[in-house]
Amino acid sequence: MRTKLSVSLLLLVFTACNQAEKPAETSVSKPNYPYTINKPDNWDMATDPKNTEIAMNALKAFEDNKIDESLSYFADSVRWMFDYMDAKLGKDSLKSMVTAARSSFGTFKVNMHDFESVVSKDKKESYVTMWYTQVFTDASGKIDSAAIINDIKIENGKIVELSEASRHFPVKK
Repeated sequence: MRTKLSVSLLLLVFTACNQAEKPAETSVSKPNYPYTINKPDNWDMATDPKNTEIAMNALKAFEDNKIDESLSYFADSVRWMFDYMDAKLGKDSLKSMVTAARSSFGTFKVNMHDFESVVSKDKKESYVTMWYTQVFTDASGKIDSAAIINDIKIENGKIVELSEASRHFPVKK
């Protein structure tokens, strides 16, 4: 009896050990997007935070009205795009525009909501996107605010492209 029980237990243990858990099969189907682009799903999350630091430091220096410091994060030639503008600017032209823009504000405060740094799968392009609200006073002292999205392309540790989209909030009634 003992021998049969021992053999039965041994068979049970042997059978249990040989039946390794099979991982659940997961099938990821290719998405059926309603629109196509040249390079779908081309981006990976960047693991090095240096580009995010560059983009945020440039914005923080602008917020603090330190124009030369802000511009130190930009390349000698920058493509700047926002509503009704798409231009390639040299450092002098960029400085004039940034100085004029910052001078139009009395106070200027950034409330950062989120940010993300991505790199193309071939590692040739890097972007940082920042979502924030800027609250400012204009020259007449009127307080206003806008939701901003910046897409910033960085090459060799310098900002080479800045695309800005903004949404002004409706006036409270």
